Amino acid sequence: MINLLDIQAVIFDLDGTLIDSLGIWQEIDKEFFAENDLTPPEGISNQVNKMTMREWAEYFIKEFHMNRTPEEIIHRIGEMCYTYYAEKIPLKPYVKEFLFVLDELNIPCGIATATYRKSAEAVLNRLNILNNMQWILTAEEIPSSKKTPEMFFRGAELFGTKPENTLVIEDSLHCLETAVSGNFPTVAVYDCHTPEQEWQKMKQIANVYGENFSDILKKIYPEQN
Repeated sequence: MINLLDIQAVIFDLDGTLIDSLGIWQEIDKEFFAENDLTPPEGISNQVNKMTMREWAEYFIKEFHMNRTPEEIIHRIGEMCYTYYAEKIPLKPYVKEFLFVLDELNIPCGIATATYRKSAEAVLNRLNILNNMQWILTAEEIPSSKKTPEMFFRGAELFGTKPENTLVIEDSLHCLETAVSGNFPTVAVYDCHTPEQEWQKMKQIANVYGENFSDILKKIYPEQN
């Protein structure tokens, strides 16, 4: 179990963790396939979700014989997702309450995400939580994304904290496994787009798990209750 009073900093994932965006990515995938006269295979969004930007761009080219460069695909999908992030995607429940407690305890936080920086900054600014974050790390700066703990290590370095004192909060199994491999304490937050089998595995490997941030706060900050 984790006590928030023992934590020196928090690294949040963005999509599916702080914002309710995973369903939007399925729509973006459909739009991208449609404008290239293709039909998206079943489960394609979950499949590419585990890839880096360049990996899924190269996958599209190889698998669907697209006459485009990886850079062109990455740029186009970035354009498509920006509108959703800047105008539509909502915050997940109780995020602001959770951030308020971190602020009250003087616990700094940042974001490690595979999302484009421009889109991440747009949605955080619109939802009025950009100023809560000390920094944002994206796959544009760290191409390996969360396939290795590099992004999390870089986050702890920016905080000046050790992994064992830096909490990572994630909604996806493969990212949670990466954080655990780097010796970070972890919280798994539920997202309705996470396959049930993956959620059950996340509950097994995370130090704490919860249906939402209110549920999580009750578990890791009992002093407030």
